[in-house]
Amino acid sequence: MTTEYTKLDTATKSLTLIQAINEGMETVLEQDPSTLILGEDVGKNGGVFRATDGLQEKFGEDRVIDTPLSESGIIGTSVGLAVNGFKPIAEIQFMGFIYPAYDQIMTHVSRIRMRTMGRYSVPMVIRAPFGAGVRAPEIHSDSAESLFTHMPGIKVVCPATPVDAKGLLIAAVNDPDPVLYMEPMHSYRAFREEVPVESYTVEIGKGKIRKEGEDVTLITWGAMVPIVEKVARQADAKGISCEVIDLRTLYPIDQEIISESVQKTGRAVIIHEAPGTGGLGNDVVSIINDTSFLYLKAPTERVTGFDVPVPFFSLEKHYLPTPERIFKSIEKVTNF
Repeated sequence: MTTEYTKLDTATKSLTLIQAINEGMETVLEQDPSTLILGEDVGKNGGVFRATDGLQEKFGEDRVIDTPLSESGIIGTSVGLAVNGFKPIAEIQFMGFIYPAYDQIMTHVSRIRMRTMGRYSVPMVIRAPFGAGVRAPEIHSDSAESLFTHMPGIKVVCPATPVDAKGLLIAAVNDPDPVLYMEPMHSYRAFREEVPVESYTVEIGKGKIRKEGEDVTLITWGAMVPIVEKVARQADAKGISCEVIDLRTLYPIDQEIISESVQKTGRAVIIHEAPGTGGLGNDVVSIINDTSFLYLKAPTERVTGFDVPVPFFSLEKHYLPTPERIFKSIEKVTNF
């Protein structure tokens, strides 16, 4: 297996993000017979988004398992499998459905290594599609990452591109500890990218500079990444050089990539679609203050969703950080 993908001289194929996730799961199922997939409709139907399409047909019902409609049961069963030598990949159809399983995740998934003083680990992955902008009912559109980044013992990753989607999934399955793998629904079929056919990993805990710049650091993740990249190019055209950081891992956060960029630019804007109060952007502000406060030329700005449930279709786009709101914050920190 190769490590972090860096445009290696290797065969590639053009994939969407959802196809890359499917290929990542196919890869780990082929590599390790202890790997299983379980969730509602993941088998015969191939998942509500077709993320597991074709996998039950290829690997059988004993390895790609349709479960009852019980998120708590899916996670609880996965815990039992994980501490007994399996590597379950548990799908929660939408992140907004994860709340019935929160008790299992908080009290068992994240604590068993500590509780058993390292005798047992919980090598499981929880896949959770999340985010607004796809015209789904409100509870299907939640961005609840901060509930889990506040939970020591579980790692939280969020790919923004097909290359990262496959590499982070393989890394998550191979990790000895539990990983929440957040999938931005809005990006599932939004664009394609050349993805290596071979197996590779993207290191958990490392962000990526998507675009280099000198004047303002833009920090984001998930479906916001391509939107922020577009705004950064527009800002460049107006004489404001923006650096774009995709965190990729939300816990543990790559503090080094944040501090090095902010110390270079002196300005930062954090963009995420979850509500601002209690959002992960607050932790990023704290990292900036702890590591780079004396380098700042302006107070750090946040552009987030509003402190309300995701609204229905007619207001959904207004809820999300828009290019206009993002650019306004870029101008604000530049002109401070």
